[in-house]
Amino acid sequence: MARAPARRGGGGSFLFWLLALGAAAAIFAFFFFSSALSRPGPSAEDRAFMVERGASGAAIAANLEEQGFINDDFLFRIANRLYGGGGVLQAGEYQIPARASVREIVEMMTSGDALQHALTFPEGITISAVMRIIEESDVLTGDMPEAPPEGSILPDTYHVQRGMTRAALLQLMRDAHDEAVAEIWANRAPDLPITTVEDFVTLASIVERETGIPSERATVAGVFINRLRIPMRLETDPTIIYGVCLRFPARCRDGRLVDAQGNRRTIRQSEIELDTGYNTYRIDGLPPTPIANPGRAALEATARPAATNAIFFVADGTGGHLFAATLAEHQANVRRWREIEAERLAAERAGR
Repeated sequence: MARAPARRGGGGSFLFWLLALGAAAAIFAFFFFSSALSRPGPSAEDRAFMVERGASGAAIAANLEEQGFINDDFLFRIANRLYGGGGVLQAGEYQIPARASVREIVEMMTSGDALQHALTFPEGITISAVMRIIEESDVLTGDMPEAPPEGSILPDTYHVQRGMTRAALLQLMRDAHDEAVAEIWANRAPDLPITTVEDFVTLASIVERETGIPSERATVAGVFINRLRIPMRLETDPTIIYGVCLRFPARCRDGRLVDAQGNRRTIRQSEIELDTGYNTYRIDGLPPTPIANPGRAALEATARPAATNAIFFVADGTGGHLFAATLAEHQANVRRWREIEAERLAAERAGR
């Protein structure tokens, strides 16, 4: 007697539905978490949050929940796996917008879109002033490094993340200086009467301290180049000031002469006559080191000075200078300057 064939396929059908249910559950979970991770967060205002270097994702998530940036640290860990690869989030200070979602916060920390703080070091700043700014910064961390030589950093505005070390910023400034100097020196004008990079930076520092007017820098550099060619003493006031500040620190503040009350003052006659080793009214040629940290514009002006026959200049009363090729012309400019100064003092007395 023939037997009916066994019925097959029941197990396959069950497996199919099991897989289908699993897929549906996965899709549901994906859309559930996707919605939850993109939902606006609880923070009602823009606030800063610090991710410490080396902190784990779990620790960051717990801190975010504790400080009210997110509602559930578990969702943050899920988001980190989905959108951040589950890796270590980048250290830094983050400005998290109000109502930022978990996904937005993870993506911000994954990209390293940390808050940047501007630290400005003006052109012509001295190393002592540079070190004071670095030491007083509440953004930087770590011990104070040893002060580098004068003229070895590039003045600029540096954007740094909170937690950057003081030593790292100083090295960044030194590297920027070395790069700029190498590039500009390589493209210098031919036949300059300066043959070393060290003398180049020293002269640029004098140019920097003599004028803050961009249009004058190349002409001021041209005057000093002419004097070095003659040769003729540079006789520049900033070298007097720098030497006095080295010898008598109490007379100065950030490279400027001050009186007993801390107010800025002019050079005294006794200081003009003082041989500090830097005073170019008393020494031939350049001083032994830079007297400040020149910026890129002063370096470029010194490397390619203006073609001029001037060997003198004096203040013109407006913040600029009058240039002269002869002593007689220069003396006339000096008389004009003294008249302007006398008129200014008379106006000040009349206004009291």
